[in-house]
Amino acid sequence: MKKFLIALLFAPVLAFASGGSVHVDKWPGSVGDKAALQNGAKLFVNYCLNCHGASYMRYKNLVDLGLTEQAVKDSLMFTSDKIGGLMAVAARSDEQKLWFGATPPDLTIIARARGEAGNAGAGADWLYTYLRSFYRDPNRPTGWNNTVFENVGMPNPLWGLQGQQVMNPETHKLELAVPGKYTAQEYDKQISDLVGFMVWMGEPQQEFRRTLGFFVLAFLALLFVVAYALKKEFWKDIH
Repeated sequence: MKKFLIALLFAPVLAFASGGSVHVDKWPGSVGDKAALQNGAKLFVNYCLNCHGASYMRYKNLVDLGLTEQAVKDSLMFTSDKIGGLMAVAARSDEQKLWFGATPPDLTIIARARGEAGNAGAGADWLYTYLRSFYRDPNRPTGWNNTVFENVGMPNPLWGLQGQQVMNPETHKLELAVPGKYTAQEYDKQISDLVGFMVWMGEPQQEFRRTLGFFVLAFLALLFVVAYALKKEFWKDIH
């Protein structure tokens, strides 16, 4: 718990920090779409968990997405041999610092960290835009840059799915130079699912919390009606 609080405190500084305001697109997904979250989990473990950990999330929590434990073990457990194990990155932090110049941040609460005052919705918009905004840049050590996070040290791990974008020097807009596995619309859907999973990781019980809040408000509204009726009955001889 102590480590989690420390990570929560410094996450906004460590996680993809970038200067200046940038335009971000609205994330079109929802944490209520279990099929999308399952696909997002698959993308996360295949493309993100190689460098970034989700060290405060256990594999067994993926069962809440509608998956069976056996499905999690067969398709999603790459860094642990126990269903109760943490989704920690396989590489050591000292190795990553040597390779990348800095240790890649943990992504368990990245959506909340990127949002203003922990607003996961704003963080989702930023992530959705960021993961669609990589382009080839021969002047960068990795060969990649990003319009949302200028001079980012992270290469595009999803270039095989998206293809390779380049910056048009005249229009200053991104153009697809080399096609990927998916069309632009299909890739956007994949990124939406991936972002949805990261939003879900930041607060796995958020859908239950919202549903519970609705029933609590409905109960209070009903209680108000009953209390008002009782009040009128008790005071009818006085008024």
